[in-house]
Amino acid sequence: MGRGAQSLARVAVVVRAGAAPLWWLGLFGAAIGALVPGLTGRRIGLLAGAAAFIVALAVTAVARRRRYAHFAQAATRAGRSDILQDRRVTLRIRRRALRWWFAAVFVVAVGSSFALPGTVGLLFAGVGAGLWLKALWLGRLERDGEHLLWLRTDWLSGGAVGKAVKGFRTTGVAAGDAVPGGARRR
Repeated sequence: MGRGAQSLARVAVVVRAGAAPLWWLGLFGAAIGALVPGLTGRRIGLLAGAAAFIVALAVTAVARRRRYAHFAQAATRAGRSDILQDRRVTLRIRRRALRWWFAAVFVVAVGSSFALPGTVGLLFAGVGAGLWLKALWLGRLERDGEHLLWLRTDWLSGGAVGKAVKGFRTTGVAAGDAVPGGARRR
């Protein structure tokens, strides 16, 4: 890795960036879907949605944990010239990059309600809740290691542990404006 000035974003904030939009768009899509009787009926659609929510939450919360843990263990110390990106900036950039996916999520959640009312909306809400749980797990990892995990912003196109990511950087727990787990520092 080169040692020039690089912009770094918090890993937990990157993971958390999609959680709230997916949660709210999924719930809103499920609520609209519950108004439509659909082919299977509301009861079957919402029961299938509840099962999909639980499965999506579990799968999303544990997916790629081994890769996150590997990068966390092999993380190098951030340099003095590295620039730490604010939490708000990271959230805004990630959500702007994913805005078309969020729009597609909502359209699919509402559109699928004509077949299975509320199911796909609850599935996407489960993915959002799973991302939030993953951010909490990352926060526990950061607290246990007594350092915060960061990654270069130019590697973010594929997500926090995408193919472009070569590793994480660390700073002390007082760095940045977000606590371990990516929540806003008060």
